[in-house]
Amino acid sequence: MRPTLPLLLSLAIALPAHADKLDDAILAEMKRSHIPGVSIAVVKDGKIIREQGYGYADLEHQVKVTPDTIFQSGSVGKTFTAALVMLLAQDGKLSLEDPVSKHLANTPKAWEGITIRHLLTHTSGLGDPYAKLDLTRNYSDAELIALEAQIPVLFAPGEKWSYSNMGYHLLGFICNKAGGKFYGDQLRERVFAPLGMGTRIISEADIIPHRARGYERKDGQLVNQSWVAPRLNTTADGSLYLTARDLAKWDLALYGDKVLPASVRAASWTPAKLNDGSSTNYGYGWALFERNGHRTIAHGGAWQGFRAQLYRFVDDKLSVVVLANSATARPGKLGDIVAAHYLPALAPLAKPAIAETEPAVAQRVRAIFAQLAGGQQPDGLSEKVAARLSPEFIAMVAGDLREWGALQTVEPLARSSDGELRKYSYRLTFASGVLLVDLGLGKADQVDQLSMRPD
Repeated sequence: MRPTLPLLLSLAIALPAHADKLDDAILAEMKRSHIPGVSIAVVKDGKIIREQGYGYADLEHQVKVTPDTIFQSGSVGKTFTAALVMLLAQDGKLSLEDPVSKHLANTPKAWEGITIRHLLTHTSGLGDPYAKLDLTRNYSDAELIALEAQIPVLFAPGEKWSYSNMGYHLLGFICNKAGGKFYGDQLRERVFAPLGMGTRIISEADIIPHRARGYERKDGQLVNQSWVAPRLNTTADGSLYLTARDLAKWDLALYGDKVLPASVRAASWTPAKLNDGSSTNYGYGWALFERNGHRTIAHGGAWQGFRAQLYRFVDDKLSVVVLANSATARPGKLGDIVAAHYLPALAPLAKPAIAETEPAVAQRVRAIFAQLAGGQQPDGLSEKVAARLSPEFIAMVAGDLREWGALQTVEPLARSSDGELRKYSYRLTFASGVLLVDLGLGKADQVDQLSMRPD
């Protein structure tokens, strides 16, 4: 008989020996988001000033999180893949202007014009493969490329920005060819070992001390992460084991020339340009934005019941690492809490509502979330959106909405258009929670985009 969720949470949200206001805030967010364990690291002015573990790395054996606990990186690993690509470019083994077909055989005609630079900056037009992938199958590199070649290209290279894990899969395969060995081995030799990092490619078969378990939430209860075929745990879109301390060491190295020279670092943190000359909010493996006027270089990640966030407030010489072992974790929220503790000016400001000019769309949002709260798939979804809203996902959302209570307000935050797609953002305030929702309506008012995240 499994322990109930409240019992698990009472085990997981264990107070550290000497709690302070930051500990209290982190523990409260862990409880709210059903997170068994969290590890943080804070870097200020060139030094690691805080390393702290909270809760449990393993609920079954009640193993607590410590600074030595190993989590999975998710897409934070893209920062390392991008670094390796730049190192290989320095070596003359590839050029960022090389077409993908120069390094990979049997690429489809639809990929003509896609360069390594496009892959690095998510401007390739490639879609995402995970709706099509069988996560229990061990694909060879050639098999994975062949499967991904069947996924329709979304737009011409350089025309738009759209996040693509497939693009980083291909970068890994290109690094294997250009570097003459597995990209993970190259990273170990050129980045991880020189910086004293224990970071490595995921292997669930190996005996790895201090490894945390990943957790998901189904039907209101925590369960172990879903199993993924070993080869899919080696792709270059973010398949790493690491500690918060490892990411702190990576952050520190990025202030000097030990791994990447200044010219490469500057290029990595320069927003990519689109064909029309406009800028994106992404460089080479890094998201780029401002937080209350403070320059921010960052990346998040999610994979196999783990979530991660690395914030670098570079002008303030402050960086925050958050690793969590739950698919329901909000590491960005935890990172916000930690950053604001050390620099209050970084506390996120609520986005102001705009005037409501399309009440029918707001009513549509209310109807969608009423159906989700009842455990039903909403009406009027496109095939793509319906496929993403699996019964398991809907059940998880329904459980959360029941806990949050009645929907009180629906506030419009933004509206825009992208061709035939009408795009809307809303803030939904419930009795005990706030949800940010992005909605896209296409032809015949069909829901072509739907995403949600707690505020």
